[in-house]
Amino acid sequence: MSEQPGTHEGTSHGYERIKSKTTLKEVLEVATSFEATARDFYTSLIPRVSKKMRWLVEELAQEEAGHYRMFVELATRSDIADQVGAEVLIPASDRKFSDAVLLPDLGEHPDDQSLLRYALGREHTAMEQYQSLADNTQPGPIHDLFRFLANEETKHKNELERLYYEVVHSGGV
Repeated sequence: MSEQPGTHEGTSHGYERIKSKTTLKEVLEVATSFEATARDFYTSLIPRVSKKMRWLVEELAQEEAGHYRMFVELATRSDIADQVGAEVLIPASDRKFSDAVLLPDLGEHPDDQSLLRYALGREHTAMEQYQSLADNTQPGPIHDLFRFLANEETKHKNELERLYYEVVHSGGV
């Protein structure tokens, strides 16, 4: 029986298949960094945003800090040590997720619309990333965390969309 052209590891197809995977350990490291960056970014914004948006930025900082702690705690669990070496497909949103570690300059006093637009984009990227990772991991603590975070980010995104609509359409900007 002969191999079909382009299906063994030495071909560009095989290379693309290998390149499209990464280890869970690498994914967890990037996700931890993503959440830490968001926590620090929102924390630094608190004194610079309008008073009517301060509660939101404080809440976002707290949520991201909670997500960060979840990843840190997961990384210390001995019962998942054998799973972190497993390979998973890199989500299509991975580039945007990695890029989200690079922060925008919203200026000294960011306007409400710019803040909401940034937060919406970040929540959408996280939602896509965590959903894809949940879909491509085996049942267990890592899968459960990705599923939980995908649901959390979806709720955050929906809340931010509602708030964005209110701010933009009430002339609040």
